[in-house]
Amino acid sequence: MTMTRALSTAHATAVELSGVTREYGMKQARVRALDGVSLGFPAGSWTAVMGPSGSGKSTLLHCAAGLERCTSGRVVISGRDITTASDDELTTLRRQHVGFVFQSFNLIGSLSAEQNVALPLKLAGQRVSKKEVHRVLASVGLADRMRHRPRELSGGQQQRVAIARAMVTRPAVLFADEPTGALDSKSARTVLALLRQLVDSAGQTIVMVTHDPGAAASADSVVFLSDGRVVDQVVNPTAREVADRLAALES
Repeated sequence: MTMTRALSTAHATAVELSGVTREYGMKQARVRALDGVSLGFPAGSWTAVMGPSGSGKSTLLHCAAGLERCTSGRVVISGRDITTASDDELTTLRRQHVGFVFQSFNLIGSLSAEQNVALPLKLAGQRVSKKEVHRVLASVGLADRMRHRPRELSGGQQQRVAIARAMVTRPAVLFADEPTGALDSKSARTVLALLRQLVDSAGQTIVMVTHDPGAAASADSVVFLSDGRVVDQVVNPTAREVADRLAALES
């Protein structure tokens, strides 16, 4: 059954941050990038995170995904408290429960699309099923590009390979950092439609940092940050509404 674009459809919280603070530097040069953030990302929903430059967007994503440790507070992914997890435990959790998509694709140039998608399974020590790898590539519309290397693919196609790579382990949460930032408008629309399909058809949870109101409008909700704090949230956003609220924060 297709999910409606509303937070009320979610029955659990995939990621939860409680009083999360993240500080950098020492003594007088200490900077607080996140300031007591408490926020939940519902399972089976797509949340966009926006804010002015330096508002803490990327730091929020990195702490929520276990890429950075918070200075204080608590982060829970799929019911598992990662705050005090060891480095090895965090690595295992990221490989098994978390997927990542970045603006720069981060594909390995010497590997084919098929090999790039299979890589997370190999790193996790799992058996690589060619059938599953092919299924995931077909699901992003690249069944006929499996043997192509990144340089032989367009930017939009490379990002779809990156999404397939992130999804091959069936992660509980997909974190996306500016996934359309390096794409032309047509490719961006294709990628956003694919992410929308993952949520609506597969119940995937997505947390996406973006600066683009149009991209944010594809999500179920938008969370706005300013000076490391959550200052606003919009459900079922429109591009105009998102742009207006972002402009108000930047003024």
